[in-house]
Amino acid sequence: MIDFSFSIYDLEYFLLILVRVSCFVFSAPFFSMNNTPARIRVGLSIFVASLLYGTMTPTEVLLYETVLDYAVLVLKEGIAGILIGFGANICVAILNFAGSIADMETGLSMVTLMDPNTRQQTSITGVLYQYSFSLIMIATGMYRYLLGALADTFVLIPVGGAVFRSQNLVDAMTRFLSDYVIIGFRIVLPIFCVILILNAVLGITAKVSPQMNMFAVGMQLKVLVGLGVLFLTVQMMPGASDFIFQEMKTVIVSFVEAIQP
Repeated sequence: MIDFSFSIYDLEYFLLILVRVSCFVFSAPFFSMNNTPARIRVGLSIFVASLLYGTMTPTEVLLYETVLDYAVLVLKEGIAGILIGFGANICVAILNFAGSIADMETGLSMVTLMDPNTRQQTSITGVLYQYSFSLIMIATGMYRYLLGALADTFVLIPVGGAVFRSQNLVDAMTRFLSDYVIIGFRIVLPIFCVILILNAVLGITAKVSPQMNMFAVGMQLKVLVGLGVLFLTVQMMPGASDFIFQEMKTVIVSFVEAIQP
């Protein structure tokens, strides 16, 4: 006969694990997409929390005396899960940044699409980069790394043992912002360089042939050249995704170290 009995202490310990896992699932990329049903995310959170609880022995003593103290522990676990998921999610914003620069250079900045993931207006090139990144994430199994990183945080940060260091979090965000600009420009660098050369050629042509309407010709050429370069550089998306993956790992490690006791 199977015995499902458990103590109230085991339930409290499991709920704290569930809070961290659920906050991670609702804030991490790929798992937090708005087109994913909420019941799927809830079920995934409960399933992952059950697996983690089955492999963990609740040896840590949860130091609390009142309901308010336990609420503080729940809040700490929720913030820890959100920070870990947010550290991975903000790296996806690099693709929107690169797409905005590409559209601004090619004259497509006024063309926007509704991104189903964030339900916000996003540049058309940014949407292309995001979908390519999502496909590569699924193909390479990067989502398994995210779940593995979440499981490792329970070893580095025991349940109820998160310590938030504001200065370390600020330093991690500062490093990310510098990498944000660098990686974004590296992704869009081929389009940026080709359009820069095209602008120089159009400027020289306008001086040589003042009678030509270079404004009308330039708009069409920028769109055609930009789309051509974008088509030719599709094969570079795995390398660009590798930049995002490496930055995602760096940011997650920085955030975990900032809240590690």
